[in-house]
Amino acid sequence: MRRFLDKARTSAALLAVVAAGAAASDDFRSRTSTMSISISSPLRPWMMQPMNQIPQQLGFQSLGGFLPVSYSVASATPLTDFKGEVSGNNGDGSRCCRECFGRNTIAVAAEAAAPAVVNIIVTQSINGFIIDMGIGSGTIIDPDGTILTCAHVLDFIRKKRSTEGKVEVTLRDGRKFDAVVVHADFHSDVAILKITSTTPLAAAKLGLSKGVHPGDWVVALGSALSLQNTITAGIVSSVDRKSSDLGLVGSEREYLQTNCAVNQGSSGGPLVNLDGEVIGINIMKAAGADGLSFAVPIETAGKIIEQIKKNGRVTRSWLGLKLLDLTEKKIANLKEKDCFFPDIRKGVLVVVVIPGSPADQAGFQPGDIVIEFDEKPVESIKEIIDIMEDSVVGTPLKVRVMRANNKVETLIATAAEMNPDS
Repeated sequence: MRRFLDKARTSAALLAVVAAGAAASDDFRSRTSTMSISISSPLRPWMMQPMNQIPQQLGFQSLGGFLPVSYSVASATPLTDFKGEVSGNNGDGSRCCRECFGRNTIAVAAEAAAPAVVNIIVTQSINGFIIDMGIGSGTIIDPDGTILTCAHVLDFIRKKRSTEGKVEVTLRDGRKFDAVVVHADFHSDVAILKITSTTPLAAAKLGLSKGVHPGDWVVALGSALSLQNTITAGIVSSVDRKSSDLGLVGSEREYLQTNCAVNQGSSGGPLVNLDGEVIGINIMKAAGADGLSFAVPIETAGKIIEQIKKNGRVTRSWLGLKLLDLTEKKIANLKEKDCFFPDIRKGVLVVVVIPGSPADQAGFQPGDIVIEFDEKPVESIKEIIDIMEDSVVGTPLKVRVMRANNKVETLIATAAEMNPDS
């Protein structure tokens, strides 16, 4: 033990030398400066020794004089749990604060959500003969047996009525249930299942994806390749990966991109943060590429859930516009081609107006620049979609557009209900 402390003291002295040397070189023109060094947790007991046994100041020759170096101890409380301090947790596996990351952090986050993760097997049959089978994952979000998953796992719903589908759910403890499809929204790829249990079921806690940043750690759970209770971890690569970036046409969506390993069977499983809260639904990966997986943000799923609870189905407003986000480069190109193009820095360009659509009836024209939507300033398609999703079908929407020579027009459009199969 004595040998360990001698080595620790030597390491601390070397740390001070390196830090002082770096500071001296960075502060070339300054005669003197002061640097504070925080001592790591394992060395704090050594620093608690009487002050006369520790050199309080180490002087180092710089080009203009001496560089005083002082140390600081973050806490005066003696260590009682060495293992907990080193691992960044409280000794019971929990994090001592949100900023800490210990060796059990991933395990604790996964365990918080794992009891609510289920395996889903979908079989399709005709006249009693099984013709197809699919696998997926889901998350129990209510003790009553409500399960959140993705719609494409239940693709049999969109097939011919002669095809019969059965959905079987297996819990973590091995219990099996036949599930009822409450609703499958293929536009957002979100679906709700329901199972009936005689006892309350473990349910996952829903979080928020809005506070997530690129580089944040996340955990993906599911039944990859039917291997139940599979857990992988990674970081968030992007918080707003657009569907157009992925070559998905027909809808404007944004996804969470991560480098978590997901495979067939992972679809519908939860993506959780380090607090074990569900922040997304894993839905797909890039074919032929590792470290490129995508999840539907939990806020999108939350809107679907609320509509199902309220209306029993999902309704969406539709205007009949095809839009384009404008960047500075696109605006510059458009101004080169048209000297009458409006003087704007950002906006949403109307590319196509579908004949006979609510937008056509309201007077929209190709080339219009949408600057306000429902009396709210907008600069992106995402903002318009968010407003549309919160609006009620049949409600008039006031839209301001800018046209050639900076002429501003106010249009009133009454949205119709989108065809759920479109």
